[in-house]
Amino acid sequence: MKKLILILAGALSGGVLSAQTETKVDFAKQIQPILEHSCVKCHGPEKQKGKLRLDSKEAALKGGKGGPAFKPGKADESEMYRRILLPATDDDRMPNEGDALTKAQTDLIRDWINQGAVWPEVAVAKDSPPKVKIGLDKLTAAPASPAEQKAIAKLESLGMAARPIAQKVDWREANLGLQGTNVTDATLAILKDIANLVQLNLRGTKITDAGLANLKGLSNLLELHLENTAVTDAGLANLKNLTNLTYLNVFGTAVTDAGLEHLKGLTDLRNLYLWQTKTTSNGVAALQKALPNLRIDTGWDLSSLPKPEEKKEEKKEEPKK
Repeated sequence: MKKLILILAGALSGGVLSAQTETKVDFAKQIQPILEHSCVKCHGPEKQKGKLRLDSKEAALKGGKGGPAFKPGKADESEMYRRILLPATDDDRMPNEGDALTKAQTDLIRDWINQGAVWPEVAVAKDSPPKVKIGLDKLTAAPASPAEQKAIAKLESLGMAARPIAQKVDWREANLGLQGTNVTDATLAILKDIANLVQLNLRGTKITDAGLANLKGLSNLLELHLENTAVTDAGLANLKNLTNLTYLNVFGTAVTDAGLEHLKGLTDLRNLYLWQTKTTSNGVAALQKALPNLRIDTGWDLSSLPKPEEKKEEKKEEPKK
């Protein structure tokens, strides 16, 4: 009986120990990137849905129409956590636009709130790289060719579209991320004939590196979204000729430093989003050196965190003679 009690006591103490040693969530590395990518666009300095801002601790705690965004230590009573768990069909779901957060992300937010919602006062969440202001002045428009018209019609027959970006202009945009896994390399084979395409969103689609070869001739392309796709370094090699590209997003892909090497010739590139890729600080630094005017967002901003105090060198006493 005593042996059984000791075994149970050991099991219970082990459970307590594991709870005490729960991994601490790092706001700067794990929470701030989520806010920047999925929340601040609708709850930041430029736009405040429900009168709520999530770009600073003070604003989040002040809250909006629904009260404070979260209650430190109480995720289950936090409006923010409740909303990110709602189904996509619910109008109150957060984020209201774009893809829902993954389970790993909602679990991080839950644990962060339960751990006290530690948010350094100086850390300010910024919106993810803003959409580039289309530099159409550097491009030369041309009426759609028969091949382009045929490709546009083919897309429409598949329930997709390459729409004009404005009335009475030839430039077009294709937001195929809305079609999800229905978009494959076969779809990209159709796009290759739409020469007036300037914006292309392939987020969350089923494209591959091989399919991106179809974009090589789209020299007017200015903005390209490849988030959450199977794209790797080999795929980025197909972008070398897109010299007018100003915005590229490869968030959530397997791109490494080798892939960044393929971007060094894109001198017009101004915004690059690299959160949750396999790139390193060394690779990012090398690309930044090659493209000094490029804004590279790796998901969190070290400059917003307090710098560690430098240790003052202690004066050594001179030995007594």
